[in-house]
Amino acid sequence: MGEKSPPRRVRADAERSTARILEAAETVLAADATASLEQIADAAGLARATVHRRFTSRAALLDALAERLSQRYLGGLAEARVKTAPPLIALHRVTEIVFDLKLCHRFAIQLSAALTPEVLDGLDLLFARLRDTGAITAVDPAWCRQVYLALLHEVHELPAESPTLTSPATADATEAKIDLLVRTTLGALGGSHGATA
Repeated sequence: MGEKSPPRRVRADAERSTARILEAAETVLAADATASLEQIADAAGLARATVHRRFTSRAALLDALAERLSQRYLGGLAEARVKTAPPLIALHRVTEIVFDLKLCHRFAIQLSAALTPEVLDGLDLLFARLRDTGAITAVDPAWCRQVYLALLHEVHELPAESPTLTSPATADATEAKIDLLVRTTLGALGGSHGATA
């Protein structure tokens, strides 16, 4: 009788395969949003049957990508300490983290399913705290969050050479975008244009 692999090792192998599939999917789908599971399997260097075992359909794979990004959003909100850090500092840190996620998850960032109620609640809490400390005057945290997310998209899409990004404080385009987003959000929501994190 052959020896069976210990369940823990099988589970670890399955987790590694799943991670490889999700990483490959992120890359392949960012280049071609219509790519098939077979193309993703090829990019992951795995048998197509392995991908189909892990994800029975394209929709299941997209759900997994959204869930993974949602967990990273939640981790980012925790890292930024939106519940306890000074709100302006938390806003700046959340913005840094989200820009980083946009770079790492070029495809999944488009999936609205990643913005789960828990993620939205975390952002709403941050904007409620900004209002309570007088950093902004807008009273509805959900509206503040919608403004922030809309501005986030627009600022992220700015080309690095945009004159809008010229900031004497930094020569780095990403830092300039973060600074612009924070300042513009605060201004749009009735805060001081000069407020900084």
